[in-house]
Amino acid sequence: MAVSTVAASGAHDPDAVRARYEDVDQAYHEQRENRLLGFLLFLVSDVILFSMFIFAYCYLRNSVPNWPPIVEGGKQLPRFDVNFAAFNSVVLFGSGATMHFAMESWKHQNRTGWFRWLIATIVLGIGFLCGQAYEYNSLAISWAGSTMGAAFFTLTGMHGFHVFVGVVFLCVLGFQTRAGVYTDSKYFGLTAGTLYWHFVDVIWVALFFLFYLW
Repeated sequence: MAVSTVAASGAHDPDAVRARYEDVDQAYHEQRENRLLGFLLFLVSDVILFSMFIFAYCYLRNSVPNWPPIVEGGKQLPRFDVNFAAFNSVVLFGSGATMHFAMESWKHQNRTGWFRWLIATIVLGIGFLCGQAYEYNSLAISWAGSTMGAAFFTLTGMHGFHVFVGVVFLCVLGFQTRAGVYTDSKYFGLTAGTLYWHFVDVIWVALFFLFYLW
């Protein structure tokens, strides 16, 4: 765009073109700091959202004498399947590792590595969602009828939605890099995608502890 503007104005001086690029680069780096701050504030707001639900779950859990709670008929609800959840967690945490390698590949100008690790991250993210769908289908509890079910489906469902958004986000980044949107020095979108995916991993650590280990 900078070169087109200079050419349209009839200025073909190399120094003018170089100065134009320098202005664009400076503006990009200044905006990058603001974009990064805005994105971090978005993640903080998401942390607050999850924290409110987690604190509500902890309060409700401590307000009943038995956990898992006893429902109508005197039957105690079963605990969640820790082994399956652990396997699904490894899938998600593995996607965090592949996303890290993807970002490192981009920083080292390894475009082939970037795409391979990005695709691996997307596949693992989809695998986690499939595992979560399988778990939902096999559980003996529902969203309605118990505090345990309502809390579990609300928190893990909200997290699953974030994973789905992350998968779509990464797919968009893949198409954008194919189209040449990002360069070696201008790749804030890729940084944002990486931060978001690591955020999803961290939230799952808390949820895994709350529902499967506690």
